[in-house]
Amino acid sequence: MERLEIQRIEKEKWLQLEEKDLGRRNEELDELNLLEGCFPEAERLKHDTRLLSQWKHYIQCDGSPDPSISQEINTFISLWREETNETFEEVIAKSKLVLNLIEKLKLILLETPPYDLQDKNIIQYRGSILQLQELLQLKFNVATEILLRQASTLADLDSGNMEKIIRDENVTLYVWANLKKNPRYRSVRFSGTQIGFEIPRILATSDIALRLLHTHYDHVSPLHPVLTPVPKEERTSTVTELVRDEVKNVEEAISKEDQEETKQQESGSNIILEEEIKVEEQDDIEVQKSSVGEEHEPITCELEIKLLSKTVSTAQLLLIENAHEKPDTFEDNDVDLCQFTTLGGVYHLDILELPPQCKPVKGWMIVEILKEGLQKYTYPPETTEEFETENAFPPIEVTLEVHENVIFFEDPIVVRWDTEGKRWKTDGISKVSYNPEERLITFSLETFGPVTLIQDTHINMPYQSWELRPLGVNTVLLTVTTVFTEIQIQIKENLCMLASIKLRNKEHFSILEGKWMPPVPFIIALKAAGLNIFPTGHSHFYVVINHKVPLVEMKAYRQMALLSSAFAFGWSKWNLLCNSTKVVVKVREHLTKEPMNPDWDLLMFSGDRAQRLKIDEDSQTFSEALKEETEFHSTLYHMVKDFASEEAMEKVSSSDCQFIDCVCQMLLSTRLLSYS
Repeated sequence: MERLEIQRIEKEKWLQLEEKDLGRRNEELDELNLLEGCFPEAERLKHDTRLLSQWKHYIQCDGSPDPSISQEINTFISLWREETNETFEEVIAKSKLVLNLIEKLKLILLETPPYDLQDKNIIQYRGSILQLQELLQLKFNVATEILLRQASTLADLDSGNMEKIIRDENVTLYVWANLKKNPRYRSVRFSGTQIGFEIPRILATSDIALRLLHTHYDHVSPLHPVLTPVPKEERTSTVTELVRDEVKNVEEAISKEDQEETKQQESGSNIILEEEIKVEEQDDIEVQKSSVGEEHEPITCELEIKLLSKTVSTAQLLLIENAHEKPDTFEDNDVDLCQFTTLGGVYHLDILELPPQCKPVKGWMIVEILKEGLQKYTYPPETTEEFETENAFPPIEVTLEVHENVIFFEDPIVVRWDTEGKRWKTDGISKVSYNPEERLITFSLETFGPVTLIQDTHINMPYQSWELRPLGVNTVLLTVTTVFTEIQIQIKENLCMLASIKLRNKEHFSILEGKWMPPVPFIIALKAAGLNIFPTGHSHFYVVINHKVPLVEMKAYRQMALLSSAFAFGWSKWNLLCNSTKVVVKVREHLTKEPMNPDWDLLMFSGDRAQRLKIDEDSQTFSEALKEETEFHSTLYHMVKDFASEEAMEKVSSSDCQFIDCVCQMLLSTRLLSYS
């Protein structure tokens, strides 16, 4: 009986708290809506920044095209295509501008919200990217041919063969021309490096050249036809439809108010005498128009803000939605680019036919220029009947250097590009060995072509723990701990920086450390360095995750970002045990380097209700019981406000909108609540 009485009292208390929460819900939600006005404001500022960037480019007049304007980029491509006889060094110098244009176009596609991008613009930008990539590769091929025509004049005195290395920040060229055709010269090693080839006898006695063009970027993979169940175009159109509907509602509301006011004015005017109407009619109309316009301005502005707020939250929700279907795979040897990521650029390996050499004649240099241009040497040949030995065309041993700025947490996987199928494949490669100290990878390749190294995209997922804590005014530090590494990201105002990396509990230097970047370029740079802690819509097919309802997750990230300037948040083991409609996080006030109260509070949030939990991290079992003398709240923000100091809440209210938006974007991109 006593136990039942205790349960009855607890239930009664619970119902009273629920009733109290419902009574103030509208008030709390209205306050939260006002605070979350920072997100559409930040979006407006980003839009203005994009326009300012275009204007700055326009007034700069440096001769470079604006890649977003089709006429300018098409003119640039046409003019460069017409330029001939460019040396490799000249092409490399021009490639810096080309790569910058490609980067700008990619950023436009990634940074511009889906509701601001039209389908025709997406097609235009993607088309321009492909044209620039193809033309750049064509120019490298033509420049290689020009270089190989001079092979005899550049021959090494000792070996009699030509060897050339050209290094740049984006491209490295290794080229070797077989001028002597010595059957015993089978080991090709480029001076000052361990990079090279072990070639069979048939190549050692042929008029060939070997080229290794290492592009530190990957312009091959984007051609891969990734099948997505929810294409970006469809998602964009969904958001666009929402926007159009809201605009229609705005217009209808204004139109309705116009009609109502006109009716009121007409009915009121019937009382006035006809003579007075004739005299004052014109003045009345002018006054009415101006007063209606003045009243409509704040209404329209308010509706515009509401519209932008809705579209921003819809776009944020799309960032964390999971795809419903796994991408189709083609064959066993095909690489799934949703599961693996190419790292360190692409190694273009080619066996080329040696072009006719320059010949000095009476003070002139004469050279035969082949109409078909640079030709690839087919190895192995299509027909092998004329060759007696069975193993006349063995796989060629290749030794490559792994890019110094890329981190591989496991031995890299070597894959080759299938030109016909337009995809990366794992077959045709054998005897792979990797030396992590010297960063050298050796393997045997049956046929030459583009080669790259891949790593499991989700090697650092799920995360083991995470923490978000304030460092100062509009500055926080996000720490993500995985099986292999600990990554610290500093966020200050609207910029991000890699603060430190630890590999196996040891500090590891990265070229990205100390470089401040906006969120999207920062995420791209981290992924390119092998530090991928950014799940995609397909990641849940490859990682065991702690699934949470996207709307609940998004609301939690937005409110954590609002509070991040004065409160630290952290991973809780209980987040795994509550169901998918709720999230659990640790939180504590953090105004100084060493918080006054080192103990964490546990908060549970379901999207429309927040509560402090009675349990702590050391409790034996999970319980949703409320902490003594605490209440329910409709938002995470008001729950934290309940036990916060005035100083902390003042700091929260004075946070910059771009800082809050930047923190929210990093939380949405890392998805800490689902992937920990």
